[in-house]
Formats: sequence, structure tokens, C-alpha cells
Amino acid sequence: MKIQTVRERLLASTMIAGVAVSAFAATPALAQSQPDDVAEIVITGSRIPQPNLVTTSPVTQVTGEDIDVAGVTRVEDLVTQLPQAFAAQNSTVSNGATGTATVSLRNLGTAFSGGENRTLVLVDGRRLGYGSPNDAASDLNQIPGQLVERVEVLTGGASAVYGSDALAGVVNFIMRRNFQGVQLDMQYGFYQHNNDYDGPGNLRNVIATRGTTNPSQFRLPADNVMDGYSRDVTLVIGTGSDDGRANITGYLSYRNNDYIIGGERDYSSCSLGGEAGGNFTCGGSSTTAPARFTDFATYNYTLDPITGNFIPYSTAAHAYNFGPLNYFQRPDERYSFGAFASYELNDHAELYADMMFTDYSSIAQIAPSGSFFNNSTINCDNPLMTNAQATAIGCSAADILAGNSTTLYIGRRNVEGGGRQDDLGYQSYRMVGGVRGPINDFWSYDVFAQYSQVELSRVYRNDFSVSRLARALDVIDVAGTPTCRSVVNGTDPNCVPYDVFSIGGVTQAQLDYLQIPLIQTGRTTQQIIQGAITGDLGGYGMQSPWASRGVQVALGAEYRRDTISSTTDAAFASGDGAGQGGPTIGLEGVNDNYDLFFEAQVPLAEGQAWADQLSVDLAFRYSDYELGGEANTYKFGADWAPVPSLRFRGSFQHAVRAPNIIELFQAQGFNLYDMDDDPCDLTDPNGDGTAPAANCQGLNPWQVTPGQAAGGFLTSPAGQYNWIQGGMPTLDPEQADTYTVGFVFTPDFIPGFNLSVDYYNIEVEDLISPRNPLFVTLACFYANNTSACGQISRNSANGSLWNGDGVVTDLNTNIGGLTTSGVDVNANYGFNLDSLGMEDFGRMSVNFAGTWLREHIQDSGLGLPAFDCAGYYGAVCGTPNPEWRHRMRVSWESPWAFEVSGTWRYIGAVEIAALAPLTGELTSGPRLDRDFDAENYFDLAGFWQVRDTTRLRFGVNNVLDNDPPLSYSVGTTGNNNTYPQTYDAMGRYFFFGLTQDF
Repeated sequence: MKIQTVRERLLASTMIAGVAVSAFAATPALAQSQPDDVAEIVITGSRIPQPNLVTTSPVTQVTGEDIDVAGVTRVEDLVTQLPQAFAAQNSTVSNGATGTATVSLRNLGTAFSGGENRTLVLVDGRRLGYGSPNDAASDLNQIPGQLVERVEVLTGGASAVYGSDALAGVVNFIMRRNFQGVQLDMQYGFYQHNNDYDGPGNLRNVIATRGTTNPSQFRLPADNVMDGYSRDVTLVIGTGSDDGRANITGYLSYRNNDYIIGGERDYSSCSLGGEAGGNFTCGGSSTTAPARFTDFATYNYTLDPITGNFIPYSTAAHAYNFGPLNYFQRPDERYSFGAFASYELNDHAELYADMMFTDYSSIAQIAPSGSFFNNSTINCDNPLMTNAQATAIGCSAADILAGNSTTLYIGRRNVEGGGRQDDLGYQSYRMVGGVRGPINDFWSYDVFAQYSQVELSRVYRNDFSVSRLARALDVIDVAGTPTCRSVVNGTDPNCVPYDVFSIGGVTQAQLDYLQIPLIQTGRTTQQIIQGAITGDLGGYGMQSPWASRGVQVALGAEYRRDTISSTTDAAFASGDGAGQGGPTIGLEGVNDNYDLFFEAQVPLAEGQAWADQLSVDLAFRYSDYELGGEANTYKFGADWAPVPSLRFRGSFQHAVRAPNIIELFQAQGFNLYDMDDDPCDLTDPNGDGTAPAANCQGLNPWQVTPGQAAGGFLTSPAGQYNWIQGGMPTLDPEQADTYTVGFVFTPDFIPGFNLSVDYYNIEVEDLISPRNPLFVTLACFYANNTSACGQISRNSANGSLWNGDGVVTDLNTNIGGLTTSGVDVNANYGFNLDSLGMEDFGRMSVNFAGTWLREHIQDSGLGLPAFDCAGYYGAVCGTPNPEWRHRMRVSWESPWAFEVSGTWRYIGAVEIAALAPLTGELTSGPRLDRDFDAENYFDLAGFWQVRDTTRLRFGVNNVLDNDPPLSYSVGTTGNNNTYPQTYDAMGRYFFFGLTQDF
């Protein structure tokens, strides 16, 4: 790994805020150490070049070699292996996927407020723009992995240096520049898994037993599967002038990943519904096949698959197994190309320009659409029903003769039409142009303009139209032929009757009429103009008498304009998609931002008997947001090295994040939230009406009748409930105070070793988020919070919150806040084996990065006690928050042209979080998924330098093919009974790569 001097770095980018930290200075590197001849480096988190200085805030880095060792084709998969980083949107998300890839430092969000919006992503120190009209977080799919020289992660608030969105920290991608020659890199990989799940719950036997009576929905996959094939090809071409004044580096990249479905893994081939008798049960959705027919009061039927007659519906026997068709890994295809160019015009001006283009597409698939109890009545003379069926649902002979209507809700899964597919396509452009250089011996400047644009083209396929469904079920007899009433009266001459009352009654003509595409287009743009100067005031005598360097400063101004527009077709906007839960409405918004910023690095002492190094860092930023008002952010940091081998450091940062355009202007629309059971349900075995009856039963819109409480329909079979979400234009900015304190130890008596330990504490106030519809529900029915109760409206017919018009309204607001704290530990050790008496056996290196999560406290702002999610997972805490995570790599560089690396990834144990609303305690009963044991993943990789210009790599991740931990409470924050964003959920991953230089 090569780290450039300041002169070389200035010629690449004076203003790049983020470059390597030397291994001997102990900013943890996960690959090789830095060359001894490096005199000056630039640090992520500051615009000031600093010789041999570690930032006062911890910085962790991974390198391009780490990407090769891990065999990743998606850079987010590597970044989220760091213990400080958590995945948010990535390739394993299907239900609710935006198609983007994002990262969340410190998991600094609630279950419903994305922590990725609090993590700023940079490319060579400059912002990566909004990722999507549906997700403001930057999309890492725009980053070509083989062009990444290294990734530097600054944790803790950095708003004073970089502006809004850096509340949790910064992920800075440093790209390869000044390349000379031609390089071709190719990689091929795939997953392999042995389906032999032997975890708790006897799941394989449960699935096999269900398969004897319902083989179409329940089957065990093959014992050995190979799938999820990936291909990645990158061509890099670089050339420069003979005098070194000009260079252009261009790249062309192609990536393709195949899908993996849940049905190809035994632990996800049934949707867990709970447990019984010490075993997991296969649950599912009551929108099923053949169908469910009910009035939610007196009758509840399905069809006998042999006779076609009505028989009693049973959730345990007839719920639809929706998991197997969910994509465990979404398929994707990406084309990208770009170039980085620079030209030294004269001694005082270097012109530079960047251009990046990405065309990315992915498909998110979940279970088929259907009739989700959308219609409440049916005409008794519908000729598709038999007389026996009509009688069973309450139609008398007179009703049949007169064609009267009766109550009937139909839950019928569109198994003939296949899974709902969200086809997401993005085209992104990013262009930077500027000029930089020295003004004189003490001052330099950098002025640039940047334009970023992302265009969304989205088509949602295989969904049913609610309006067409209503017409297709309103059928009458016309001369012995079942005919839509809308055909007879001329309102819809194309209507085709939908036959859900007989086995095998659905035809392609019916599907062609009922299935509709839903279309969304959108665009985000970001425009930035920034100018800054950096200076050494030591040239003017501003220098401590005990230091050899003067005061270093940087100051400048920035203008940023963010715009978003989204347009949805009539089907999306009206909520006509049966499988959408409600409308998706377009939005449009603009936010202008003006910043002034200042930094100073003040060396107080160097080379003194009492201080080998003593300095302070200061930063201040004034921001004026058109939407969000004015904000001041600031930083103070200090470091003291009493001796060269020991350095103490600490910092305080006051960070601010203004609400983004989506948070401000997102139109109100339906979504889903997770809840194991309705607290007012007297029949659910997991709930049994645990909330006080007085809070549940009454005449208010949020309450139920005694009959509804005992009717067995309040708890959703799928554990999902309706939620209206949306933006709020009156949001205030978030504010956070970040504290870090730690030390760096580089002992002379252990050459090549360094250790850093840092404590962090981040306290966020006025957190921008929904309150969480689950908390709203709990606050109402347990604490009788009138404000929360006012956000709840139950289905007037059956009292449910998952069916029809039952819903919780929970819009974006400034909630109470969030606090997280813990300790980061980083260590590196490199040594030659001849020091152990093993002459001519090469070199070993060990790299370690770990994080202890002390607390992760959330406050909903609903008057409920705050609760701590450290060590927990589940609906109130979202994805797992293990108290300890680490990654350790051991590498051997042999003298025989090959290298071998082994990596140990550890994810600590977590417990399911069941919130006791009145105390804020997180508790859980004796359930099979109460605890997720700690996971240990082992990866192996090797490199062989075949020739000077040819290098092969190969490896396997998750060597032991660990099965992921399972839960029936993962809901929409996970996928296929687990959390593939956190755990290796698809088995071993094999990869083979070739790098060829020409």
C-alpha cells in the first residue's frame, strides 16, 4: 500500500479530507503498514495537512487489498464488516427495498429512522449525492470496488468539518488516481450451502410434516445448493505526460449478481409463525391459496383442494407460506465508467476533473399479490358461487333470487401470477471540476464545482388492481355466462370475472385483466460550489515557542443545493395496487444551504521533555438552511504524547443534521410495521389481551368491542400492521454532542505493534423520525396516552389494525432522542518470521478491530421510559445490536510469491427485545428465539503472483457454512426469518479472481 506525501496529495486534491493514517501512529489499518519515508499525510476529518499526526477523532481504514481478500463485489459488504458500521439498505433487503446500498455508522437510528441518513459518504473528501428519490442516503452502488484505494471511516460527529449529515461520522472512499498502464481485473463467485439445519425448533421435521399435506407450499430444498453466482469485470487505463504534469485515469466496470430465493435454504423455506410443543411452527398470511372467505365474525372458510367445497379455515393449516419466494439476495446488474484527470497549468494552478457514471438495476421480489380482503361485500347471485357456498356466507334463497349483497372478505393469493417484483433502475452521474495550487510559500487554495444526479426508473410488476378486482368479483349471469356487471352496464367492457370459488378456476385471461404495472420515475440532483484556502501561520510568527511548526488554518465557504422530484402513475398515486397497502404519492422539493467554515490546528509543544507532542484542533461551521434555519457546529480536540510511544487524545463535537427533502416533503402513504400480537386480542396465545381491558374496549376509534377482542381477528397472522407515514415540513434540525477520549500505544520494545483504545459517547436530541407505530400502539393501550391513542384508528368492522381501514398514523417528527456509547479497540502487529528463528519464511501481520457497545438508548418522546437496545434485537430495537463485535485478520506473506490470509469475524449474542412500556425494561419469555448465540465466521483467502503482471486470488468466506440464527419476530426489518444484513445467511461464498497488467 502506497501513501503519498503532502505534495503528491495536494497535486491530487488539496481539499481531500481523508487519507491514510500511519500504522506506527496507530490509526488502525486493516492491511499493510505505511512506508517509513512518509513525511506528511492528510487526515480524514480535517482539511489541514498534518505531519505524522493522528486525528483527535478515531479513524479506521480498509484498503483495496481488503476488498480483494474479502472477495466482495459490493463495497458495502466490506464496510459493514467493520464493527462500527451496520448495513441498512443492501442486496439482502426485498420487502421495502429501495435498490440502493447504504451504511449506518454506530447503527445511529431507531427501528424506523434510518441511521444511514446520519452518515455522510464522501468520494475523495467530496460528498456523494442523494441515492434515490425514495432514500436520501448515498448509494454505494456508485462506487466501483476495484477503483477504491482505501476506505477511511471517521466515527463521531464531523458536521463542523463536512456539514450536515455527518452527525454519526464519515465514510470516505479514496479512489485510485495517477494510474499508468492498462489493468484488467476479473472475479467470479458463488454461494454453496448444505441444507442440514440443526438449530433449535426441529424446523426440518416441521416443514417435512407440513409438506405431506401441502406439498405445493412446503418442501425441503436439495441437501446441497449452489447459487447466487456473481461476475465482476473492471478495466482501468491510465496515462500521463512525460513531465508528470498531466494524468488521466479511466475505468470501465461491469457487475452481475444472480438472485437467491428463500425456498432454497431449509431455514427459510417456511415463514416462522411461532412455536408449539418446543418446535417452531410454520405461519404465514391469511391471504392464502386457494382462498380465505370470512366476515370476521360468524364464518371463516377455505376451499377443500379435492372437492372445492367450503371447509373451516385454520391459520395453522391454511395460512400462506410467503417466505420461499422472497429474494434472499436480489439480482442486480451494473455498468459503470468514469475518469479522473489532472493537469498542472503552472506553478500556481492545477486543473482537475472527475466524471463518474453508473447504470444500476435490481429486482426485489416478495410473495405474490392477490385479494387482501380489499372488498367487503358480494352479490348473492354471483354465478361463480355454488348455492351451498352462497348459503354458507349467509345468503338466503330470496337473497340469491334478488341478487342482494352480503358481507364477504376474500383473502386470495395470486399464486398463478408469481411474485410481486419491484424492478428498480438507477442512472447516476457525478462530475467535479476545479482548480487548486499554492498561492505562496504559506497559503494554498482549492475551488471546485460539483454536480450529481440520480435518475430513478421503477416498475412494480404482478400486482393486482383494487378497482379491477372489485369489478371482477361483481359478477352476474348473462344467458348462462358469468359476466362482470361492469361489462353489462358499459363502465368497463374489458372486465373478466375472477373465479376464486373453485379449484383451478383462475385463467390467464383473468390475470391479464387484474395484474397491472405501477410506475414511478424520479430524480435527485446536488449542486455544490466550494472554495477554501489553507495556510501555515508559522510564516508570520504565529507559533508556540515550544513547537517547530506554526498554527495551521483552513477557511472557506460552500453553497449546496439539493433537489428531489418523484412522479408516480395513477395506480401508485391512488393506492390501486392491492399489494401496496396504500398510495405512493410523488413529491418535489428544493433545499439551499450556505456554509462558512473554519479550522485550526495549533501545535503547542514538540520534542519537549514534558511533551513529545501537544496540540489542539478547533473547527467551526455556520450553516444557513433554507428549510431548517440556521445552525452552528463546532469541534474542540486535543492530543498529548508525553513520550513518542504513548499518545492521549480526546475531542468534543457539537453536530447538527438538517432534515432532508424526503423527511420534509414525503407524501403521506401506507407502510407496514411489525408487532407480534395485538395487545387487545384475548385469543392470541402470545398476547392474550395483555393490555388493560379498560384501555382496549370502548367506543373510541382506537378501541374494540368485547366481541372483537374475543373474535380472534385482531392479531395479524403475518405479524404486520398498517401504518401511515409521511413527511413534515416543520421539522427542526437534529443536534448531537459527541465525546471521544482514548490513547494510542506504539511501544519501542515491540517493533511493528500499535494499539488504540477510544471511548465514544453520542447524544442525539430532536431526532428526526416517526415515533415508531409500535410505540404508539403500546403507549395507547398500556399507558392510556391520549396523544398516542389519537393516532390509532381501528377497522370499524372487525377492530383490526392490519385489515381494511385499520391503521396507525405516525408521521416524521422530532422525537425525544437517542444515546449510544462504547469503546473501540484497534491493534496491528507486523513482524518478520526470521525474528522467531524462521529465516526466509516471510512476514506475518495481525490486524484487529473491535467495538464494545455499552448502551444504545432510545426515547420515543411519547412519555414512555427510555430503553436500552444494547444486546437486543426485535421490533422495538430493529436489527441486532450485539454488545461486542470484532474482526481479526492474520496474514502470511511468503517469500515464494504467494500470500495467505485468515479472517475471524465475531458477532456477539443478542436477546429478543419485548418492551414493558410502563417500566422501559426489555424482557422476553421462554421462547425458542429468545437468544441469538454469538456467531463466529472464518474466512480464508490466498494470492499467487504468477508473473510480474499476473496475480490470482481465491478464497472462501464463512468456511464452516454457519446457519444464521432464526426468529419469528424479524418482521420487515429482516428477511426470511433472520437478519441477512447482519449475519452470513446464505452459506459459504467462494470467489476466484485475476488481475492482469499490460
